[in-house]
Amino acid sequence: MSEVSTTELKRAVEAQHGGTATLVQSVPVDERHDGKAVWQGIVHVFDLAGHPKAKRAYAWSSPIEGSTKRRFFAVLHIGGITGPAKAVRAAIVVEAKQK
Repeated sequence: MSEVSTTELKRAVEAQHGGTATLVQSVPVDERHDGKAVWQGIVHVFDLAGHPKAKRAYAWSSPIEGSTKRRFFAVLHIGGITGPAKAVRAAIVVEAKQK
């Protein structure tokens, strides 16, 4: 699986949420449900300047099934989203509701 650059993820954060994103760190996340891997990968943590509600954002990409393209995720650090794993969980829940 080919990863995308942090520059592409920075652009995704800024395009989806506004402000100026600055990479802080990259964190491995291994999200499991009933002992089975649901999502594994690297979540990039960005400080976010100029956003009215959030000072941080989490970004990653995943392959789109049946395609060579990738989907970009950018989740703000607000409400119950307090870290990379919770950002991934929130995105999984939103996707499941859309199906």
